[in-house]
Amino acid sequence: MVDSAAVVDYQAVAEHRAAGKRGKRMIGTSIIVLYVNESEAEYTAVQKSLLHFESVEFKILWKKNAEEALEYLATQPVDVIITEDVLPGMNGFEFVRRLKDLKYDIPIVFLTLNKDVSLAVEVMRLGVKDYMLRDDVASHIFPQSLLRIVEKNRLLQELTELEIKQKRLEAMQKIVLGISDKISEPLTAMGKVVVDLEQSSISEKALKYLKLIKDNVDRMQMKLEKLQNLKEDKTVKYIRDIKMIDLS
Repeated sequence: MVDSAAVVDYQAVAEHRAAGKRGKRMIGTSIIVLYVNESEAEYTAVQKSLLHFESVEFKILWKKNAEEALEYLATQPVDVIITEDVLPGMNGFEFVRRLKDLKYDIPIVFLTLNKDVSLAVEVMRLGVKDYMLRDDVASHIFPQSLLRIVEKNRLLQELTELEIKQKRLEAMQKIVLGISDKISEPLTAMGKVVVDLEQSSISEKALKYLKLIKDNVDRMQMKLEKLQNLKEDKTVKYIRDIKMIDLS
């Protein structure tokens, strides 16, 4: 069995979770497995092995070929893909390459009868997370290996998300530092003008307009202060691919 999982900064991920920033579905409910192979007997063997595992619930989806699997993946998420080198139509190697071309970040496990080490090396080069023999399916090692692979992949996703958030925060802080003076100075000047006008002899209607202006100036100054003191990435989705900073 070969494992190509990367080293994970578990402490950073633990802190991320403790802060309540879970972005992706975490272990605890179930693991969705997509099994791609035309053999119903092999599917039944995989299903039997995983359904008897008590540490976590596995949900096994069966697709007979790569084309069906790709069609399913276009609309539905899964946690791990199990496939083989020999498939009807698109073979296992082509299937893995296609998944990589489509930027799927889903761990892939290869099952095979072939004990040739060169085959293992080839599939690992393609980015497959583990290479196992069919005989391993009946072993307790099989579900444990899948659980470990899925957990590591999710931890890596969280760590990547943390890094992206940190870089985005640093970029926002740099932008705010560069423009804060240019924004705060005219706001402060506008506030003084409003105060001077309020103290002069103007109509009640004009005073109402001044109050609106003053409220807006105060609100913008408060938002600017929050931007200047921003300590975490509060970027949220606005519409479609547009994002905004939540300063509420």
